[in-house]
Amino acid sequence: MKQWIPNGITILNLLCGCIATVFAFNDDLITAGIFVAAGIFFDFFDGLFARLLKVSSPLGGELDSMADLITSGIVPGIVMYQMLNDALGVNLLEDAYAFRTAAADYVIAHPFVSLLAFLITAASALRLARFNLDTRQTDSFIGVPTPANAILIISLGIIAQTTEIDWVYSVLDNPYILLAITALSCFLLNAELPLFALKFKSFGFNGNEIRWIFLALSLVMIFTLKLYSVPCIIVLYVVMSLVDNNLSKELR
Repeated sequence: MKQWIPNGITILNLLCGCIATVFAFNDDLITAGIFVAAGIFFDFFDGLFARLLKVSSPLGGELDSMADLITSGIVPGIVMYQMLNDALGVNLLEDAYAFRTAAADYVIAHPFVSLLAFLITAASALRLARFNLDTRQTDSFIGVPTPANAILIISLGIIAQTTEIDWVYSVLDNPYILLAITALSCFLLNAELPLFALKFKSFGFNGNEIRWIFLALSLVMIFTLKLYSVPCIIVLYVVMSLVDNNLSKELR
């Protein structure tokens, strides 16, 4: 019976992703982000409980990937779709040709351009499938994990809807920049890029230098930048991993 405890937690992740999908399609990105955060929280604890209870199974692994595809794959695709719709002034579901005057400024102002956002979902599915088959990703990651990518995309969507800073809004309301973010997201998900994992085998500083430094810098960003810290933390994670990889190569 205890083997169903981690599976039950995984299903909670899946349900959070389903609920987030509904809110994301209704352009309520804040509520969608809350449920995605809850899903990622459950995603962390299902593996933890599986290890603690020593009930890891192939079924749990497959179920975990399915839940992640919804919470961290489908939802960020929808969020980027909504952001592109807003930037282009279109709504594919209501009126495929109801352009705002401002949308005429863009050569790519076509309602179906927004559908390119779901390349993020496709890239997430590919990353999850590769992760299941890749034996190298036990203590570290190869490519940006889908939860981290989901947090990045959804945080940008929430910032776009809530920011009062003009230049930030203009950046996140530019379809060219959004398409570039989409392409970069797809690349980073599946790039042969080693990234450190926040898995502590011990809580000492030695051997965990990069993890403690990352957590300390992240806390500083959270207290100083508030919501704007979220995409900055994801960028910091990638940059610190690149620096750590280069330093490791030099020390060999």
